[in-house]
Amino acid sequence: MKLQPDPLSALNTVTRIEDSYIEINTVRYESSILVMPEGAITPWNITNFNLLERSHFELITELRPELVILGSGLKHRFVSPNLMQDLYKAKIGFEAMTTQAACRTYNILMGEGRLVLGAFLIETTPVVAN
Repeated sequence: MKLQPDPLSALNTVTRIEDSYIEINTVRYESSILVMPEGAITPWNITNFNLLERSHFELITELRPELVILGSGLKHRFVSPNLMQDLYKAKIGFEAMTTQAACRTYNILMGEGRLVLGAFLIETTPVVAN
């Protein structure tokens, strides 16, 4: 699904999202990434939602966003509060939704000038039922 006709200036804009990849400013990413409006796209070493650990959120906290939008893959899933302790301590807002919804929400918030971080999960290992 194409999301934006053209990138918004020099900002990191999601331009397309499919089940197996995300495009940021028309550059294709086939694995999970962390994206903020400005700066480099950061690889996020997670291949399956069920493998999330506290260390994945420690990395996000170090980037100091105002708000985190987690794309949890093809399904909307909730993250254990135990994993997000560092975000809570740093007073960083958090929302989880499907990766497609997270990409749309990231673009809206980024366009409003918010310091949002998109944590977009592209699952590359089989999903195990919870």
